[in-house]
Amino acid sequence: MAEDVEEPKIESLEFSGKLTGTLQDINAKLSQMPYYNVRLTDAFVEIAKVESRNVQKDPFLFYIVKISNDSANVTYSIAPGTSDTMRRAVIIKDLAALLSAINGEFQIDEVKFYQYLDSSIEKLVSGLSQSYSVLFNKFDALSAEYRELKKLAGELSVSNRNLTIQTSQLGDENKKLSEQLKSLQTYSDEALMAMVEDWIEVHNNSIDVGEFSKTYKVPEPRVEQILNKMVSMNYIELRG
Repeated sequence: MAEDVEEPKIESLEFSGKLTGTLQDINAKLSQMPYYNVRLTDAFVEIAKVESRNVQKDPFLFYIVKISNDSANVTYSIAPGTSDTMRRAVIIKDLAALLSAINGEFQIDEVKFYQYLDSSIEKLVSGLSQSYSVLFNKFDALSAEYRELKKLAGELSVSNRNLTIQTSQLGDENKKLSEQLKSLQTYSDEALMAMVEDWIEVHNNSIDVGEFSKTYKVPEPRVEQILNKMVSMNYIELRG
């Protein structure tokens, strides 16, 4: 058997006022807003907003505003276990927004409305415990720190982007230098034969292919190729 769910508490507020337009005009304006359910009668316009429903799909958290020729009445629910003061502050805020939407059609008694608004804010502020004050202070501090970190993250992002560009440029330069070095290490046949002749002359008419290759960074097969070419052209001769 399902447990009984505690029902919300119902409260009402009423403010005097004066209809400066028509109920029909109020109905027309508010009917265009999808989050309100509006009903027009000969005596009043009823505006309802359902904020949440229970498991049976019945309205749980809601408020209903009735505007007549000389008053605005608000009936609203307060969820169990929540702050009555906070809920009243939310309702008065939503009522102010609704009155703003029908500005020119209904004039509320501003003195009483502002008195109630002032009282609601005072209760809300005075009801804050020290722990809330500490929490808000910490929130402000964390907000400031977050803004600084966000700013730093933006600067680091720009710096990282610049480093990426620089790295790419250095990579291109390194590639060009490697190609230049490679081209310098790739000798023509004529240049290589001249180098071999100089080597043989300095080393008593002999050549160590391994030493030559290591000294001039020329692959040994390439050295052997040029030696064979020089032999075939009678530039040098092999000794037994």
